[in-house]
Amino acid sequence: MLDDVSLRVPAGAMVALLGPSGCGKTTLLRAIAGLVAVDAGQVRVGDRVLTGDGVSVPPERRQVGMVFQDWALFPHLSVARNVAYGLGGDQRADTDRRVDDALAMVGLAGLGDRLPGTLSGGQQQRVALARALAPEPAVLLLDEPFSNLDAALRAQVRTEVHALLVRLGITTIVVTHDQEEAFVLGDEVAVLGRSHRPARRADDDLRAACYAVGRRVRRRDQRRGGPVRSDIRRGVDRARLARRGPR
Repeated sequence: MLDDVSLRVPAGAMVALLGPSGCGKTTLLRAIAGLVAVDAGQVRVGDRVLTGDGVSVPPERRQVGMVFQDWALFPHLSVARNVAYGLGGDQRADTDRRVDDALAMVGLAGLGDRLPGTLSGGQQQRVALARALAPEPAVLLLDEPFSNLDAALRAQVRTEVHALLVRLGITTIVVTHDQEEAFVLGDEVAVLGRSHRPARRADDDLRAACYAVGRRVRRRDQRRGGPVRSDIRRGVDRARLARRGPR
């Protein structure tokens, strides 16, 4: 359940959505993609309303791509048919071209005839990414896409995917509960707390998360030799006071 969530992502930016398990990160992505109903509020991409004001655009018409945590590949379909699934090309030649382009984009050219089960974990993850990119979405949603990979492969694939998305300039939201991953991937980091917990506990969770994020940003800025942003300094100081409590 989500309550009073506000998230604004600049066009072409990559925002990491950070928060503990069970705080609603996946639910937020699914609401943006149109996979769950929203009781109140709006989902907008640019000037286009996808949800709200009596509007509910079907998922397939939102121009929103999504990579699921378990990748959701069809084991009985070839790599090419997985990527083509739901592409909706009017002509087979156009579909084939877009599938080939998407596979080449993620470094899997020539593997279209393979079944997903014959690929490595990293390759399967890139098939899922190719499927999300093939329709040329305006927004890309990544739901902990690297969590099923071992540590060494996760770092490698994460770096490759980040470089690709920066090059493509697609507006992206990536969900993670890993602070390091959030700072590797995100131009900005948004923090989501547990709204279903008692108010005081929820506030404590959010303060702790904001404190950790702010502290990490401050250390990064100090390593780079630049000034610490005043808003980050104030955020860290407020979080520190909140954690210590009144004197």
